[in-house]
Amino acid sequence: MRKQLRDAFIVGLFAIMLGNPRASAQATAQKDSPPDVPDAIQAPAGEEVVVFAHASGSQIYTCQVAAGDRFSWTLKGPDAELHDRNDKVIGQHSAGPTWKLKDGSEVTAKAAAQVDSLDADSIPWLLLKVSSNAGKGMLSKVTSVQRVHTKGGKPPAEGCDASHRDAETKSSYSADYYFYAPAK
Repeated sequence: MRKQLRDAFIVGLFAIMLGNPRASAQATAQKDSPPDVPDAIQAPAGEEVVVFAHASGSQIYTCQVAAGDRFSWTLKGPDAELHDRNDKVIGQHSAGPTWKLKDGSEVTAKAAAQVDSLDADSIPWLLLKVSSNAGKGMLSKVTSVQRVHTKGGKPPAEGCDASHRDAETKSSYSADYYFYAPAK
């Protein structure tokens, strides 16, 4: 008798979920959890992850005169595709820094804090504060962004001198971006 009740319950639950796509989507939807990061780049209290994106592309550097008439590679900006967890392209990451999704929403942000990457040959992990939002979509209410799990992206150690002034170079990189908005 107990087995029959359990089987009937499972069949009924399955039928409800199949008959109601919303129930099915809610049952399978998973919220992204914040990544494990040092305190310096923790998202502010009261914010939750609303979008996850994996970026792959380049960090673009320009050879510029720095302090003391020394030359160094200066970040011009990123040029990367943003992918969801199923590796579907969902947007673009460019100078600003700006993240623009295919749904028409975009954010521009400024670095608020950084920590060294766990990989010494990679660009730092960041906490960024959003300075502007545009469009309606998943990024419309985003207030903070984290860049973590970086691979590569550092400028070359040499090759920037007077004879290469204003030259550009690209450094391949990848990173995970977590976008935060106030919790509902």
